[in-house]
Amino acid sequence: MAKRGFNGRLLGCVAIIALGGSVFQLGGCDPLVRTTMLAGLQTTTTSLANTVIQAFFVSLADDDTTTTDLTIP
Repeated sequence: MAKRGFNGRLLGCVAIIALGGSVFQLGGCDPLVRTTMLAGLQTTTTSLANTVIQAFFVSLADDDTTTTDLTIP
């Protein structure tokens, strides 16, 4: 198994912190606080996923700024 790079380790740590801090420790919270926290987490996760997907498709788009004109003047 290959070693993960810095980005892979960082993503893993962020996921562990997000899940551990929000899911496992919200059981004893006030229901209003828990609902607000989970709604914010859902909004943030949805926004992040949309941004990553949009960036992926933008990177696939053709770049028409480097066209070469082959006509002889």
